[in-house]
Amino acid sequence: MNAPTVVLDGDTQVPRAPTAGLAPSLERRRLRLYLLQMLLDIGLLLGACALVAYLYAGKGTVLEALLPAQLMLPLFLTIAWHNGTYSMRSLTDWRSGSVDMVASVLIAAALLNFLAFFAKMNDNFSRVVFVAGVTLGVALMVASRYAAVKWIRRHWGPSPINRLVIDAGGPPMQIEHAYQIDAQAHGLVPSLEDPHALDRLARYLENMDEVIVNCPLDQRGAWAKALKGSGVHGEVTSELVRELGVLGVIHREDAKVSTLLVSTGPLGMRARITKRAFDLVMAGGALVVLSPVLLLAMLAIKLEDGGPIFFRQRRLGRGNRFFWILKLRTMKVEDGDADGNRSTGRGDDRVTRVGQFLRRTSIDELPQLVNVVKGEMSIVGPRPHALGSQAGDKLFWEVDARYWQRHTLRPGMTGLAQIRGFRGATDTEDDLSSRLQADLEYLSGWTIWRDLSITLSTFRVVMHDRAY
Repeated sequence: MNAPTVVLDGDTQVPRAPTAGLAPSLERRRLRLYLLQMLLDIGLLLGACALVAYLYAGKGTVLEALLPAQLMLPLFLTIAWHNGTYSMRSLTDWRSGSVDMVASVLIAAALLNFLAFFAKMNDNFSRVVFVAGVTLGVALMVASRYAAVKWIRRHWGPSPINRLVIDAGGPPMQIEHAYQIDAQAHGLVPSLEDPHALDRLARYLENMDEVIVNCPLDQRGAWAKALKGSGVHGEVTSELVRELGVLGVIHREDAKVSTLLVSTGPLGMRARITKRAFDLVMAGGALVVLSPVLLLAMLAIKLEDGGPIFFRQRRLGRGNRFFWILKLRTMKVEDGDADGNRSTGRGDDRVTRVGQFLRRTSIDELPQLVNVVKGEMSIVGPRPHALGSQAGDKLFWEVDARYWQRHTLRPGMTGLAQIRGFRGATDTEDDLSSRLQADLEYLSGWTIWRDLSITLSTFRVVMHDRAY
């Protein structure tokens, strides 16, 4: 979006400052939508319970059947207020908004059941009506969020916020769905000694939710000070910060210095404990259940050529530390590739007949369950690559410097990239880029439920056409 056409100020030859901002305020509209969404949720939940009660038990039981839903509503609204059910996400992403809503409903229902148990009220509630009514209500609430997001995009555009980009001489940049103006053309300067200049700037910032100033290094301090007093979310561009991949800023008062946070562990202690427990349960159980398959595969390898059963290869794991990955041997003994300098391709003459089957079914990966139990790998995480792996004619880390960031977690037997089909040989740089993007996405949004979902989804791609 560009700034609207405005009349020039006589001799100054700059646009006249807008009297009511470049755009109308969206904040009040968002608040009204939050309130409407809340009222609609209440109506849908009560209406669904009433409908189920009427269909299940008849008209005379509707009011009585509504009691549990009415008791649950205060709990739901309280939890929804605290977990962000009615927030910006509910207006922009119906899936994330629905997840927040469903979580609030489930917690509220569990709390109600807990309280009703101690109050000895459970016998007065129809479980069928309550469960079916809440389920129908949740489905309708999800549908309402989908419709709301579609309506907002159609009437407000792709973004429900006003974002302004002030180009003040920085490097070329373009941000989608934002008002973009040239500071010099509009007479905008961050002069703290000139109240008139600050007033002019304020008129452009009015009704903006986010303001981004794109300026050279020597002007960042002045623009930052001007934005601090603006009362809006203000940002100043920085190529250095992007180059360093800065995660945040830490002000150390004891040393009178500020530092740029450039790295941090992706998981806290509780998350690490949860993930490790998940790994041990899954790997331990899989070793027991799949031991007959593993034994048969080991026997087949030995009978085919009498060579070693296992293949060990040094790979980089968590924190860029080496470890030895275990696999069932699928190549001829004399053709073993310790560093993985040559990717395995279709019809590779180094692969044995048994090895072809093991690779196609991913059975050759089963010994990595031992790596998981030892703590060298995880069930879910970025796949560890051989040191000599190449995309096209470049080593993986030569294609994209962000490659090393994927090692902040233990490598996994499966991962987000694998269930999306990014497997097999990396013939081009794009093959690596797709996997790397999926790995970084996984690192930035870990939950135990995501690990469980990826694990279950892996069974769909155990056999794949890119396993050579």
